[in-house]
Amino acid sequence: MKHFFNRRETIVTEALDGLLLTSGKGRLARLDSFPDIKVILRADWDGAKVAIISGGGAGHEPSHAGFVGRGMLTAAVSGEIFASPSVDAVLTAIRAVTGPKGALLIVKNYTGDRLNFGLAAEKARAEGFEVEMVIVADDIALPGINQPRGIAGTLFVHKIAGHHAESGADLRTVAAEARSAAGDIVSLGMSLSTCSIPGGQAHEDRLGGGEGELGLGIHGEPGAERIALQPVADIVATMVARLSAILDEATDHALLINNLGAVPPLEMAVIANAVLSSPLGSRVRLIIGPAPVMTALNMNGFSLSLIPLDAAREMALTAEVEPLAWMPAVERNEIEIIAAPRVADRMSGEVAAADHTGNRRLITAVCEHLISLEGELNRLDGRVGDGDTGSTVATGARSILARLDTLPLDRPAPLLAAMGDILGTSMGGSSGVLLSIFFTAAAKTMADKSDVSAALLAGLGRVTFYGGARIGDRTMIDALSPALHAMASGNIAAAAKAAASGAESTKTMTKARAGRASYVGERDLAGVADPGAVAVAAAFAVAANLV
Repeated sequence: MKHFFNRRETIVTEALDGLLLTSGKGRLARLDSFPDIKVILRADWDGAKVAIISGGGAGHEPSHAGFVGRGMLTAAVSGEIFASPSVDAVLTAIRAVTGPKGALLIVKNYTGDRLNFGLAAEKARAEGFEVEMVIVADDIALPGINQPRGIAGTLFVHKIAGHHAESGADLRTVAAEARSAAGDIVSLGMSLSTCSIPGGQAHEDRLGGGEGELGLGIHGEPGAERIALQPVADIVATMVARLSAILDEATDHALLINNLGAVPPLEMAVIANAVLSSPLGSRVRLIIGPAPVMTALNMNGFSLSLIPLDAAREMALTAEVEPLAWMPAVERNEIEIIAAPRVADRMSGEVAAADHTGNRRLITAVCEHLISLEGELNRLDGRVGDGDTGSTVATGARSILARLDTLPLDRPAPLLAAMGDILGTSMGGSSGVLLSIFFTAAAKTMADKSDVSAALLAGLGRVTFYGGARIGDRTMIDALSPALHAMASGNIAAAAKAAASGAESTKTMTKARAGRASYVGERDLAGVADPGAVAVAAAFAVAANLV
């Protein structure tokens, strides 16, 4: 696994400085004990309220330093990647921010964190500081274990404790609210990969290609069990069943959807939909995320955390805070649906199907011939593009044929408009859009003035305007433009000849100025006709044979 870093020895300090440099003036600061003792604290802190201190190993960003600010943490103490900060570092943080009202330490339930924060708390008390400590153990992956891990649910405690401290509550009240919250939180994680440490040993994924891991922690440690890779709805259903078994069914909850580091936003949104569409969704009142709040470096996984709500917790979780890493809680709501506008055909009012023998024969013949060229056009495009021109053109042609009996074949303007609509929605790719523009613009001109040649030239003008291609750019325009100009004389045979000549000329064009062929070298373009131009020439050839 590749990483962006300079040296393993400096990655944490450089990352913390990056946070400070991008947080805005007057918000965050670090102690001058840096880099041996890494403490990030509020720059505006005056010690008048209860201080909230948390921390742990790096690698969980934006936790913990990312949540320092008004309404959440007063200070965060950082160790190296996945390593607890030292006793001296924690004690230094306590000394730096603890005023007359005392400090609360929020600690995840890992041995190193418990011991180091605990000894620092004892030393601070010996020095006369009023210090309380709350341990978060929200992971339910291993039922019956004596020491459950502390994972993403810790953020609920940060937020609740920070709110009460900011409101001016005393240390006893802040600690009581934090302990109550910590005791009620349940969390469960799921991942498709382990994580890799920058500058560490080569990344070795213990999971097979079709496996995932349920109930893993936030340091890359193995999960409670391996499960077969399944649709996300099934994975979420398993997690929801285990979480729901512990929840109070009569109580509303807040849900934190946490990205463990490497899940793309698209997939996180799918996960959120699956969770909120599950039976658990009806018990969720507030939602935080989906967002990366307690990550495990680049782990491709997520976790779900829940806490039961009462009025005080709801107020605490929805209160505004300064840290930008906290995603504001939103109320659970149903999807709002607004009716899309229904637009009648502006050129002829209500469009009714009508037959026209000549137009039916022409459209059918052109479409069937283009479908027959699917393989050949794909072959040409495979040499100069991505190999799908034939399939794209054939898809458009099939769509036209499938709708043939619904078209107003006897009225040119609405017929052109309908063909533009069909190609715009079914053909796909830039060619589908361009042809939709062509027919739509032609229809508009045809409605104003009954002149087929003028209408088609107007469509050409719009295509070149939006698409940007001109004759000589090695596109379908090299066949379409000369054909339509020749057609203006009324001679369809001359138009077909011009289209064929234009398509043939693209074989000698070794520099494409538009389309995917513009990324292809001269040697690969030489002697190969542009597939779009070939398709246009084929369509005009069929038309000429029928007239």
